[in-house]
Formats: sequence, C-alpha cells, structure tokens
Amino acid sequence: MPEPLADVLAEVRTLLLAPGLTRAVAAGRRRGKTPSVTRAELRPVTLKGGPHLQIVTDDGSRPFTRNAAPGAEAESAVDALLAEPFGNWHVETTTATVQVRITKKGDAQVHRGAAPASAPDAGHDRAKQWLLDPGDPLFEVVGGTAAKRRQVDAFLRALAATLPAELPSPLRVVDLGCGNAYLTFAAYRYLSARGVRVQVVGVDVREDQRIRNTAVAEALGCSADVTFVAGTISDASLPLTPDLVLALHACDTATDEALARAVQWSARWVLAAPCCHHDIAAQLKGVTAPTPFGELTRHAIMRERFADVLTDTLRASLLRLHGYRVEVVEFIDSAHTPRNLLLRARRTDAPPTPAQLSEYESLTAQWSVTPALAKLLQTTTVHAAVCT
Repeated sequence: MPEPLADVLAEVRTLLLAPGLTRAVAAGRRRGKTPSVTRAELRPVTLKGGPHLQIVTDDGSRPFTRNAAPGAEAESAVDALLAEPFGNWHVETTTATVQVRITKKGDAQVHRGAAPASAPDAGHDRAKQWLLDPGDPLFEVVGGTAAKRRQVDAFLRALAATLPAELPSPLRVVDLGCGNAYLTFAAYRYLSARGVRVQVVGVDVREDQRIRNTAVAEALGCSADVTFVAGTISDASLPLTPDLVLALHACDTATDEALARAVQWSARWVLAAPCCHHDIAAQLKGVTAPTPFGELTRHAIMRERFADVLTDTLRASLLRLHGYRVEVVEFIDSAHTPRNLLLRARRTDAPPTPAQLSEYESLTAQWSVTPALAKLLQTTTVHAAVCT
C-alpha cells in the first residue's frame, strides 16, 4: 500500500544518519522531474579524522566523492539528496533493508525486510572485506568510485597471491608506465600495512604526470617513500633496483619493455597487465597460417584476437625461459575491461628445459613471428645455454 512520501523520506533520513548504515543507493527519476545527478551512493567510512559518511554522486560524465563529517555536515548532505527527485531509494543497515519506489502519483511504495545475508553485523571489521579499506585516504585524494575500488581490490588480491607471507624490508617496487598512479599508491599502502618498509618509484613518460603524482604523494604523506621519474620504460634512470616490478596496462610493446627490464634487474616478482597488442598482429598479416589454422587469421577480427593470445603466450614462455614461474590469470572481471589478463611471475632461477625451448621455437617458427620481448632479451644466449 502506498505511503506518504514525506513520512517515508523521514524514515530514510533517520536510517542514513544512524550508526547502523552499511550502504544506500538513490537512482532513477520521478515522473516529470530529473535529479541533478544520475545516481548517489552512501556508505560509512573511517578516515584519519574518524568516522565519516562517504557520498559518491555521478552526473553522467564523471563521479564525485565527498566525505561528510558526522553532525551538521552529514545532515546537510543527506537533506540535499533527499530533496532530489530520485525515483528509487535502496537502504541497507546492519538490521534491515528498506526499498522505496516513488509512484507516478508521488506516493511511496515501500518494502521493508531483514538485512541481506552478506551485510556485516555491528562488530564486523569492514577492512576484512577489502584489502584496502574503501575509506582509505587514497580514495579521498584520487577519487573513490565503486568501479575504481573494485579494480584496486582485484589488483591487490593478485599482488597478495604473488608475494610470500614474509617480505623483505625494505621492499623495493617499480611501477613502469604508472600513469595517474592510483594503483601505485594502492600497492604502497597495502604493502606498508603488512609491516615492512616499502620504497616505490613510478615511471611515466609524461612530466606533467610526474608533477601531479608527486603532489598526490605529498598529500598522502608518503613522498619520502613514493617518488616518480619522468622517462621511458626502457631508458628511465632509477634510484633503486626493484624486487617487484609492476606494468599495468602499458600499451603494446611497452609491456615487453617492462618485462625485459624486470628480467634484466632479476626482479623477484613481476605483475604485468598487457594492454593493446599490435606487434604480433601486424606480423600475422603477412603470414600464411600453418595448416590447419588458416581460419584463425582469415578474418581481421579473429586475427586480432588470436594475436592477443599468441602475444601473451609467447611473453609467458619467454619469462619461463629466463627463470620465472609464470601464471596467466584474470585481472578483473571482463565486464569492467576487456584487457583483463594478468601475467604473474615469480623468479625461481630454474634453467629452461629442452622441452620448453622446443615449444617456444616451434610456436614462433610455425607462425613466422618474432616477439618484441625476444628481441629485447636477446634470447639466443638462452638458446645456446640450453643446447650445450
């Protein structure tokens, strides 16, 4: 049965400002009215200054994150959202779920139920759900959209699966092609929380990114341990030799340059999420596919997709030939990005076997391709070592 909208919104207001709130979402629009933002999400977070109400709004082009202090600031922010003509509210607390739909007549249809099974109870430590708490100051500085938090968490889980329980201190990390560096900072904050000193250097070709990222490091209070260098992946001069090398969505052969530097440094761990693949795809255009695989390259779209797979297969193979144990895993769900493969490598110094070398040579010979990584690593030295 419909209920008076004013009464229901008063109930929602109480839930949004109460300590038991876990999550709330406002979306849609009422008949004949349009809210100033397309969506709003609210959740409690814990910052250095104490508990806050985090509000993420989206105007259709970009998200905006605000952390409101308890009391007048949070009340004002909530009242402003309740005044917007949203068509739906969904509120979850530790004890209940309230779903509100505004009807065409302006009344409220309300469904009240128990808290979802996945909702944390009052004593639950929210940090256990995320490797980096969504309320971490990092998200206040770089922006904390739900998609970004999910990507950060997926990356950190892959990182955690790569590293051993006991880490060296200091742990030296290099992020090659770091861009806006939010994953660089996420790695630093997560690894520092594991109780070791972490030194991080981010490399990007753009000087403006170096300046911007340095300012972020200062804002986060970690500029002594997180520094940035402007330069190419191949040639940038670094103040340290890394234990861990990151290369996340470096474009085309930039990923190969990052992997080559990691091998040359004898890095203990490598995480690389390849981006676009053009090098092998270009080579396949002029090649007659070996029998019976002509259909794989007959159509351009199939050739491009096969080139992606072949490129990363050869990268993994080359890393194995250079003493790494390699896993190829999903970085994040493909719904968020189609470039979701992650090469995860640990240095074992195990010599390549004749079978591994034979498989690599057969694959490149049959498809008449020469991987960029092979050129960078000059793998003939590895071949000679195996053959003798």
